Amino acid sequence: MRRRNWIARIARPGLRGTPTGLKARGSTRARAAAVVEFAVVLPLLLTILFGIIEYGWVFMVRQTLQSAAREGARLAVLQTSVTPYTEVITRVNQVMGPTGLTGYAIAMTHATIADPVETVTITIPYDDVSLMGGFFGTHDYDLGGTCSMRKEGMGS
Repeated sequence: MRRRNWIARIARPGLRGTPTGLKARGSTRARAAAVVEFAVVLPLLLTILFGIIEYGWVFMVRQTLQSAAREGARLAVLQTSVTPYTEVITRVNQVMGPTGLTGYAIAMTHATIADPVETVTITIPYDDVSLMGGFFGTHDYDLGGTCSMRKEGMGS
């Protein structure tokens, strides 16, 4: 029987032993305190959330730059192509297309007999990639991807 009374007090607070006016005033204060705490913590939580989103986006762009450089280098080393360098640029543009980024630069070093390595480098300024603009500070560096492959049939 005693246990039942204890459960009834938890299930319906304010009915036994606590005046209803006092309970209502306390819950208003508790709600107000919760709103103030939320207002204090919200900017921090949003900063963390947007930082995670920014990091994920930049990570994806770096992976795409690396993948585009690899695809470009793969085409540059083939002997079967008549115009390998225009095909490299076309393929890099195809790989970079889904990101929606257009301000990237493609640099290629061509193979010679002395150095039979084709290198494709793609760079883009970080400020062109950032989703948050300068919120996390301005950055004067480039994101990039580089791939080098040995050209088929060059040298011995």
